[in-house]
Amino acid sequence: MIPAMQRLRKSGERGQADHGWLRARHSFSFADYFDPNHMGYRSLRVINEDRVAPGAGFPMHGHRDMEILTWMLDGALEHRDSMGNGSVIRPGELQYMCAGSGVRHSEFNHSAAQGVHLLQIWLLPERAGLQPRYDQRDFKHALDGGEWVLLASPDGEQGVIRIHQDARLLIARADGKDPAPRTLAPGRGAWIHCARGSITVNGTALQAGDALAVEKEPLVSFKDARAAEVLFFDLA
Repeated sequence: MIPAMQRLRKSGERGQADHGWLRARHSFSFADYFDPNHMGYRSLRVINEDRVAPGAGFPMHGHRDMEILTWMLDGALEHRDSMGNGSVIRPGELQYMCAGSGVRHSEFNHSAAQGVHLLQIWLLPERAGLQPRYDQRDFKHALDGGEWVLLASPDGEQGVIRIHQDARLLIARADGKDPAPRTLAPGRGAWIHCARGSITVNGTALQAGDALAVEKEPLVSFKDARAAEVLFFDLA
């Protein structure tokens, strides 16, 4: 029997940056933070927890060959890009941008009074040079039930965001009632990130900002959810 594998990534061990207007925590190596032991997990390359001061943000800059997802936790983020898209993203909404062959964008706190709290997620695409594409979906009402909600997949089934990678992103908001176990097919891995609250995953307690990599376990179970908002990445 192949032994199960779990790897805990504690919130306090993440990389960090404080630019005054931006306070960030990096689960994986990013910008000036480099850790050869944390370069990503499978196709998951970046999870940055960003807090942006009122009125501040990222001026126009470029990306290419990356699948970029933004999950809002608090506040409102104003987006502009070189494809002609302009929008405001709020909690419970997922923004997607296929950077592909090249795209430029800016992201600013939409409020002059309230801070923004978000997760920026990068996945490696299945191939380089893809046509850039933008999408944004609202999942607020679907999340009210306390169960897993599929947000992104390679097939875009059930009206979710379609991404160019064999990966699925699900999110559950749970408090008291635990979300259902998730099955993990042979050869796949799960990265579970606790964005808020606390939850126990296969016997390992996670607090806000903690994450757990799970492999070679057919079932991933969840217990003791307390005001939890949990991201589940099912990765080839």
